[in-house]
Amino acid sequence: MLELIVLASGSSGNAAIVRDAAAGRSLLVDCGICKREFFARCDDAGVDPLEIECVLVTHAHTDHTSGLGVVLRGLAKLGRTPALYAHPATRAASKPIAEVEQLVEQRDLAHGEPFEAAGIAVVPFPTSHDSEGSTCFRFEAGGDAIGYVTDTGIVTPEAHEALQRVRVLAIESNHDVKMLQEGPYPYPLKQRILGSGGHLSNAQCCEEVASLLHPGLQHVAAMHVSEHNNTFALPARELEETLAARGHGARVHVARPDRPIAIR
Repeated sequence: MLELIVLASGSSGNAAIVRDAAAGRSLLVDCGICKREFFARCDDAGVDPLEIECVLVTHAHTDHTSGLGVVLRGLAKLGRTPALYAHPATRAASKPIAEVEQLVEQRDLAHGEPFEAAGIAVVPFPTSHDSEGSTCFRFEAGGDAIGYVTDTGIVTPEAHEALQRVRVLAIESNHDVKMLQEGPYPYPLKQRILGSGGHLSNAQCCEEVASLLHPGLQHVAAMHVSEHNNTFALPARELEETLAARGHGARVHVARPDRPIAIR
């Protein structure tokens, strides 16, 4: 089975590893944390970072890219130089990607065009986030599947299609609408978060999860939870209520910004 190890998730930094445990091959999704935290969290999660064969970048915002240079240089010193996949528009908008251009092989990805990376089939699909080329992924290997969608104001039709019949669903549950509306953020920022170019709310997350339920779904992970406009308990409770109301037994996880979680 595939494993999903979320090293960090939130506005302070994002990084996740998808691993084919049987083959001992991994890929990294985003790297918005420092080298020290990256290697420490890999160690905490029992993951060998030298298994990482490629890096997939979802979009150009720095909470997803700021650690690319230091982490890739750290891996290179250990003899591992993963290829980097990004949408051309993301690459054009990202200074951290430009800074590693000579360090690792750069490969383009295109929405709706599957490819293989680290022996894992990857299906990239568009999200609606306000960053050019914003992308998320479906991962498949050996009959197993992981759906990974975060940083999107709506679930695009392509995303909904790609997330069907996965065993593990990692989906954004960024904010509680009432907490955001009543909170300290400036009005334009609140509107951005609530808009189609922003982030999924707890309610939007639960609605999408309810539409994707099937007997083979074993794990649901709430991603990119806001530390200002949410609590870590809220998305867990609301997802558990959504599942219980439909008699579904999937396990709920909440990804954190400060420590890894491993879903196996």
